[in-house]
Amino acid sequence: MKQIIPFILLIVISFSSCTNDKKPQTFDLKPGSWKVTLNVLDNEQLPFLMEVMEDQSIKIFNAEEVINVDEVEIKEDSIWIKFPVFEGYIAAKFLDSITISGSFIKESLDRIVPFRGTFGVQDRFEIITKPTTNIEGNWEAVFSKDNPEDRYIAKGIFKQNGNVVTGTFRTTTGDYRYLEGVVNGNKFKMSTFDGAHAFLFTGKVSDSTMNGYFYSGNHWKEPFTAKRNEQFELPSEDSLTFIKEGYDKLEFSFPDAKGNQVSLEDARFENKVTLVQIMGTWCPNCMDETKYYVDYYNKNKDKDIEFVALAFEYAKTPEKAFKSIERLRSKLNVEYPILLAQYGSSNKEKAQEKLPMLNHVLSYPTTIFIDKKGEVRKIHTGFNGPATGQKYTDFKKEFEGFVNQLLKE
Repeated sequence: MKQIIPFILLIVISFSSCTNDKKPQTFDLKPGSWKVTLNVLDNEQLPFLMEVMEDQSIKIFNAEEVINVDEVEIKEDSIWIKFPVFEGYIAAKFLDSITISGSFIKESLDRIVPFRGTFGVQDRFEIITKPTTNIEGNWEAVFSKDNPEDRYIAKGIFKQNGNVVTGTFRTTTGDYRYLEGVVNGNKFKMSTFDGAHAFLFTGKVSDSTMNGYFYSGNHWKEPFTAKRNEQFELPSEDSLTFIKEGYDKLEFSFPDAKGNQVSLEDARFENKVTLVQIMGTWCPNCMDETKYYVDYYNKNKDKDIEFVALAFEYAKTPEKAFKSIERLRSKLNVEYPILLAQYGSSNKEKAQEKLPMLNHVLSYPTTIFIDKKGEVRKIHTGFNGPATGQKYTDFKKEFEGFVNQLLKE
């Protein structure tokens, strides 16, 4: 494996001054529209749009999603942009008053993605020609079809208005959140960037068949195929994860930020409906789910209900993992406990070792519903977030109905 330049050394190389004593010029981000383009595999470019406000705060746009960024530090000709909730950040230099160049960095994973930002550009992708196809509707998709280890199914859900297309891919473990792009002729490109993941989808449509590639940052690429199928649906999220034979309940004991071991035997969970959230602070779907759970908990915490989150973190030390947990807790105003179940890896097989009563940990997030008697009543794999539209609405209705049923028992 190619060795990645250590992070600290990279910053020194990228941001140190030349050998002369000339003081670097001081810049500010010019208020207005910026286009940022990340360099991914195959010389492809992954763009997203942002708007810089007068106070140097930033809004990042992905279709209907708006991400507010208020941690921006500028020192002379260097700039650091820290994204809310997630570990990832941008470190860059001003090339001039309207151009920045640098890297999107995720330290714990040693991932560094080069990028360039330009002021005054308002189009995410260039519109070159009129579309000769319309991809609006539902698509039955298969990713990594010829690789049994990586193969998985998905459902594409898209809307198209002229050249502009929005939507997402749903999988059995969650969705790829807010995708936005264009169709030129019979070719399409869609992207999203949220400070954790940088996704690009490219492809071509022939008749009712779609063929393309999915890029994640500059470290992953896989092919996908899809065909139109308005009736296609993924397997039920409630059937994929279950308690194995020989076990009759969920058990764990993990530390909170104060070092206290927390388990379901604690008094706070006694005679309560308890929802156990398997998640990670690095996971955008987990963030979407946590936002919804925080809202629901705040409206219903006077009832016999408790939430507890088990965080599986790829941060390399427990101190860094708890720092990420506290960041998420603070940004999303989480009042229920978030325990550190694992650090140093988000590997699902290792996660399953921590919860051996489960047949597997298939997805972050996963929610385990436990009734007042301590019995597991349902396990919901993945999360269909707001980018999935009607599916998200249906999920909320089903979730609240089932929890209300448990509360009445």
